Amino acid sequence: MIQFGTGGWRALIGEEFTKDNVRLVAQALANIMLAENVQQNGFVIGYDRRFLSDKAAAWFAEVLAGNGIPVSFINKYVPTPIVMFKSKAIGATYSACITASHNPADYNGIKVFIEGGRDADEVITGKIEHQIAQISAQDVKAVDFEQAQNDGVITVINPMNEFVDSIINFIDIDAIKRANLRVVIDPMFGVAKNALQTVLISGRCDVDVINDGQNPAFGGLMPSPNAATLYRLKHIVAHEGYDIGIGTDGDADRLGIIDEKGNFIHPNEVLLLLYYYLLEYKGWKGSVVRNIATTHLLDKVAQAHNEKCFEVPVGFKHISSQMEADDALLGGESSGGLTIRGHIKGKDGVFASSLLVEMISVTGKKLSEMLDEIYDKYGYAYTAEGDCTFKPADKERLYNKIYVERPLPEFAEEVEKVSYADGAKVYFKNGGWALARFSGTEPLLRIFVEMESKEKAEAILEQMREFLHV
Repeated sequence: MIQFGTGGWRALIGEEFTKDNVRLVAQALANIMLAENVQQNGFVIGYDRRFLSDKAAAWFAEVLAGNGIPVSFINKYVPTPIVMFKSKAIGATYSACITASHNPADYNGIKVFIEGGRDADEVITGKIEHQIAQISAQDVKAVDFEQAQNDGVITVINPMNEFVDSIINFIDIDAIKRANLRVVIDPMFGVAKNALQTVLISGRCDVDVINDGQNPAFGGLMPSPNAATLYRLKHIVAHEGYDIGIGTDGDADRLGIIDEKGNFIHPNEVLLLLYYYLLEYKGWKGSVVRNIATTHLLDKVAQAHNEKCFEVPVGFKHISSQMEADDALLGGESSGGLTIRGHIKGKDGVFASSLLVEMISVTGKKLSEMLDEIYDKYGYAYTAEGDCTFKPADKERLYNKIYVERPLPEFAEEVEKVSYADGAKVYFKNGGWALARFSGTEPLLRIFVEMESKEKAEAILEQMREFLHV
């Protein structure tokens, strides 16, 4: 059964991610577009470097073309943000990227985007799932890719230059040129290198790249930029004198940052750095949007600047929707995805990385110095995270305990309130919080705890693990 989660549809290659299922998703979207009479707006499709991504993109395009829908087919693996950027640029009502983002190498999937290049919400993905349930392989209409090209239904495009130029025009490229920075990029065998390296070289940065090239196994690691997977980047930055290390996930919509000392900068801290920089140094105005698993220090920064902080469920579609509703300045999540007002409406690791390079160029301060400045003003908070695996038979027990029975551990901290809007989130009176929720992209139970010290956060995390028996 094809089901969409918070990051689109993802499935094991050869089991659920098959040619027939990819074509079913495409036919379902074609049916929706024809029913809504938006086929004349066209469709943009791109793909990442995963096994079968290029072929799956062609299968997808052949079905849309078979339904008479004009397709703009990006002719080389690209960051997912480029698909969103081009979709917004041509006014496409729907678009898609073949990617499983940061999932293990044996997964692939499809991210669907709606008008403006935003992540599809539950209403749209529900429509797709409903359509899929009504059709079979016999209902799929497709034409040969080359024939569709000859007929002008499929147009091969390469929007890389447009995307890169949009970032260069957005950031303070002259400040970056004056800073003479040394930068090392780790695309984690994904798709970020070409776009990000071009932006940084345009800023006269001295740029080196590691973990590049075609590697469907992602070097044996999850293509997810975190403290564990970026160990080589940390070592290189610390020992070879780089100003910043930049890691991006498989489809380059998320980032992981290493400071000049070789320390991993948590995505929560990246959000703090950029929001603080835009408000304090650039003098911009606007609220911030974060999901329920993201640091509450953003609330303090917003309050100090007479701005609002909005909390939404996990899933970038919720962030982009709230940003649009309030014309928010920045929106982001603790998994490393963010965007700002005026750029695309989805997360973009290439753009976020470029903005961080601008920040250290304009301020003349190192990443560690900027973080110290923020913590001196607003206090410190540490987020502990735990990804808990469980047997399929255990999911019902966990679901009932978290959502139905709703017991809580005997916390040492006084509880202010509990929310079950997305998982179970406990708000403590001291300003800390704890959250347990099922992942929308992997078979995991995720636990997050933020407290004023690492010791307290990790103690509560372990208490919740034991309480839930995971």
